[in-house]
Amino acid sequence: MQRAGGSPGPTPPQSSAVGEKGLKGGALSLVSSVAIGLASTAPAYSLAATLGFIVLAVGLQSPVIVILGFVPMLFIAHAYKSMNSVDADCGTTFSWSARAFGPRTGWMGGWGIIIADIIVMANLAQIAGQYGFQLVGADGLAESRWWTAFAGVIWIAVMTAICYIGIEISAALQKWLLSIELVLLAILSITALVKAYGDNAPAESLHVAASWFNPFEIGSASALTQGVLLAVFIYWGWDTAVAVNEETADRERTPGRAAVISTVLLLLIYLLVTTSAQAFAGIGETGIGLANPDNAGDVLGSFGDEVFGTEGFGEFLVKMLFLMVLTSAAASTQTTILPTARTTFSMATHKALPSVFARVHPRFLTPTWSTVAMGLASIAFYVGLTAISGNVLEDSIASVGLAIAFYYGLTGFACVWYFRKILTRSVRDLFMKGVFPLLGALMLLGLFCYAAFHVYSDPEYGTTIIDLPWLGETGGVSVIGIGALVLGGVLMLIQRVVQGSWFRNPDIPAGAASKSSPR
Repeated sequence: MQRAGGSPGPTPPQSSAVGEKGLKGGALSLVSSVAIGLASTAPAYSLAATLGFIVLAVGLQSPVIVILGFVPMLFIAHAYKSMNSVDADCGTTFSWSARAFGPRTGWMGGWGIIIADIIVMANLAQIAGQYGFQLVGADGLAESRWWTAFAGVIWIAVMTAICYIGIEISAALQKWLLSIELVLLAILSITALVKAYGDNAPAESLHVAASWFNPFEIGSASALTQGVLLAVFIYWGWDTAVAVNEETADRERTPGRAAVISTVLLLLIYLLVTTSAQAFAGIGETGIGLANPDNAGDVLGSFGDEVFGTEGFGEFLVKMLFLMVLTSAAASTQTTILPTARTTFSMATHKALPSVFARVHPRFLTPTWSTVAMGLASIAFYVGLTAISGNVLEDSIASVGLAIAFYYGLTGFACVWYFRKILTRSVRDLFMKGVFPLLGALMLLGLFCYAAFHVYSDPEYGTTIIDLPWLGETGGVSVIGIGALVLGGVLMLIQRVVQGSWFRNPDIPAGAASKSSPR
């Protein structure tokens, strides 16, 4: 594909070659892809916002919940790796679901990515706004809903601009932000463990025990399911490494490897932080205890003063904790824009969305309207729900787990179905393309159903209640989550009427892999 405008020049090096859709091919290495995959999960932010709720659900067994949440993620990462090896399309789930099940399923797979990312952007922006003010000591502004929203909108705008300018700039920024984050998490974890085993350990401190890693110590199946559901959320985001596949060197292999490596590294990070935090702070319901409801929204910040102290270098490290969560949320804001923009870009190039979203900047070689639209949609969603109700905003963010389970699980099923004819070709194919993706998909399907129809539908869960015909009072989290997916079905029907070529004659025909497919 020729770049728009300008006269032909010398052949560019491979690192800046124009890909088949017009994106900048070969711009990312394996290291850059892994950095993007890790940064997308926002490890510091995810732990700060979720660890307390995991402890409330399962108590001392939080470390094993982190391991159990890793299992379906690793299985689905292998599904991404296998599908990317035969179809390195930046639309990922959209393209692969269409290849396995047809254009309608593909469209809904793409919508799952879009809606999950738009919803979570509101939370990331809110966290970035709050921690930005806290970092400079403006606690009053951090508690203001509208000042926080204003700062969050600025964050979204800045990160959208960076994504617009170029994928290489985005990757370079991710490496720096991720480095700060991981170094501080390591310092926090090691210091917490040393103090937990020291002579002046806090009264709440515990020593690490083998029972923490025993899932059979968890009190009930309900607690186990809730814990795993929360753990799945903290792993979400590694698929961004695959969403930028068309801009990655060795696009058929590197993105899939980066996805698997990212999930394994996340397991190590989360295990270290979870175990050390629990050892230092304990699981008490008062003080710095991880089960203290007042600390659940930010467990890392709640005991930062105790770990580092409040004077001298310790005070500096406490400030750095705020910076860590801020940079984590900011990095994830950026890497949330990347996959959504590329999903809509891919859908548009295949005529599943209006063609305006398929435009590429002639200089930066990035999706133009797809990137801008993601930023604008995120701002509109965040500001709109902030104006309507803070409670609705909170429940919308809580519902994102349903969209995650939907499109991750769909990718697993698509992998199994697409490769169904070659699963007996080798033991490796059977497990990597069949058994693992299927198990991951079934786990996520079970979590989706349990969350949507049992946990989230409970009127006492979340902060809003919606009175539905025939069903009565239902938890707003379930209604919002399922309603967002149903909205996708409505938009798909509208798109079919307005521009139906994708549905009538898709350029990605459904089929199955042949024996010549890559191993």
